[in-house]
Amino acid sequence: MDRSQILLLGLPIFLFCSDILNLFTTSPPPKPSPNDHHNIHQFQTKPRQVLPQQPLQFPKQKSSTIVGGLGNIGFGSVININFCVSCSYRGTAVTMKNMLESEFPGMQVILANHPAPLPKRLLSKVVPVVQFGIIGIILAGEQIFPRLGFAAPPPWYYSLRANRFGSIASTWLFGNLIQSFLQSSGAFEVFCNGELVFSKLMEHRFPGEIELRDVVGKRLASL
Repeated sequence: MDRSQILLLGLPIFLFCSDILNLFTTSPPPKPSPNDHHNIHQFQTKPRQVLPQQPLQFPKQKSSTIVGGLGNIGFGSVININFCVSCSYRGTAVTMKNMLESEFPGMQVILANHPAPLPKRLLSKVVPVVQFGIIGIILAGEQIFPRLGFAAPPPWYYSLRANRFGSIASTWLFGNLIQSFLQSSGAFEVFCNGELVFSKLMEHRFPGEIELRDVVGKRLASL
């Protein structure tokens, strides 16, 4: 075998071995160009801009220069609510008091009983005397009438004596009902700094909360 044939046979073997070596070896990374090096250096050295942190803005509550649309004009004022205690008006009076104190800061609201007229009050004092008198006669018996100047008991005494317990209970309950009626005035009067601004006795109704707030506000604004 001559030399040329040996070269022809060894060349494919050499190429095959070089391909196998290339499969198991990695090529070195390309050299960075001068421009790439400049860009990397500029990226690393460029200072980071820190944006100033803005504080959170919350909506501010408006100052209460106006309360109920009328301002702080209630400071130092006095509201008197005179109502009928025996008529169970206290709940309504307390509700109006809380409303006025919240709508007009600094205002003093005073609750008081509105007495009935003088004749009714005098009659209400007589009712307990009559009650105890009838009950005493029922319990004392027939012998009390001669001491009172009666020769014989009146006919109504025997009807009361027939049902003693029922008569005593009826006298007590009926007397309390009459006394409560005489002591009630049915009043719900509102005074602002001594001046009447609403009267249930004249209007024959209770005031509404918004109505009373507006009436008191207009009165305070006119001072």
